[in-house]
Amino acid sequence: MRDSALWGMVLAAAVALAAIGLHALPRVGIFSALILSIVLGMAVGNTVAIPEAWRPGIQFSLKRVLRLAIILLGLQLSFTQVGQIGVRGMAVVAGSLLGTFLFTVWLGARLGVERKLTQLIAAGSSICGASAVIAANVVTRGRDEDVAYGVAVVTVFGSVSMFVYPLLPRLLHLTPMAFGLWTGASIHEVAQVIAAAFQDGAVSGQFGTISKLARVMLLAPMVLALGVIDARRNAAGAKLNPRSIPIPWFVLGFVAMIGVNTWNIIPMEIKTTLIAANQFLLALSLAAMGLETSFAKLKRAGARPMLLGAGAWLFISAFSYLLVRLFY
Repeated sequence: MRDSALWGMVLAAAVALAAIGLHALPRVGIFSALILSIVLGMAVGNTVAIPEAWRPGIQFSLKRVLRLAIILLGLQLSFTQVGQIGVRGMAVVAGSLLGTFLFTVWLGARLGVERKLTQLIAAGSSICGASAVIAANVVTRGRDEDVAYGVAVVTVFGSVSMFVYPLLPRLLHLTPMAFGLWTGASIHEVAQVIAAAFQDGAVSGQFGTISKLARVMLLAPMVLALGVIDARRNAAGAKLNPRSIPIPWFVLGFVAMIGVNTWNIIPMEIKTTLIAANQFLLALSLAAMGLETSFAKLKRAGARPMLLGAGAWLFISAFSYLLVRLFY
C-alpha cells in the first residue's frame, strides 16, 4: 500500500479513536462506539475535502479490516450459550429472525425500496443491527450509502426499543426470563439488549444477553443464504453453477472462532486482548464507511427505507412477543 493510501487508514483510525473517546462520556455513552464511528465519519467525509490518494486506504479499512473484525467477533460467542436458552428459547430466536427477514423483504418490495437496501435493513433488523448490515453487504454488494442508511435505520429503532421495553414487562405480564428472551430475540444491537434487559433485574439481563448472542450466531447461515439467493438471481433462470455462489470465507472464520472460544483453545488473557482490539477494528471499519458516505446520496433515497425499518421493528417486536407467550 502506498504511503498516501496509509493516510486514509490513519484518518479512519483517528475517527474511530474519537468515537471510542466519546462513547466513554456519560450521556453520549448510550450510543455504541460503532454508531458514533459512522456518524463522525459521515460528518468528516461531508465537510472535509479528502485527497483521492487517501481513498485506497479508506477502502482497505472498509473491506479487508472489516472481514477480520467479523471473524474475531466469534470469540465473544460459544456454542454452549445456545444450550443455555434451550430448544424453546432457540425456537423463539430463530422464528423471530426468519419471520422478520421474510416480512421485511416482502414489505420492501411493496414500498418500492431498492432490493439490496431492503436486504441490508432486513439483516440488521432480524439479526444484530449494524454488524449484520455490514456483514450482509459483503454478499449483497450494496453501495456505501445503502450500508450507512441501513445502519442508521436499525440504530434509530433499536434505540427506541432500549428506552421503551423496560416500561413493558409488568404491563405485558412477562416474567423476568420471558422478558429477557423477548429483548434478546427482538432488539437490534447487543448493547441495546443489555441496557434494556438488565432494567428488569439480573435474571432478565442474563437471559436477554444469552438469547441475543444465540441470535448473533445465526449471522453466519443468514449471510450464506443471501449469497445463494444473489447467485440464483444473477443466473436469471439458467442452471445455477455452484461455483458462481459467492462464499463469504470470513463467515466460516466467524464460525471457527466460535468453536475456538467454545473449547477454550486460546488463553483467556489473549482472548480478552483480541476482543478489545476487535472493538477498535469494527469502529475503524465503520469510520471508513462514514467517510465514504455522501449525505446527498442518502437524501435521494427518501423516506421509504425509514418506513421499511419502522415496519420491520414493529413486526419483530410483536411477532417475537407472540412467540414468547406461546412457548412461555
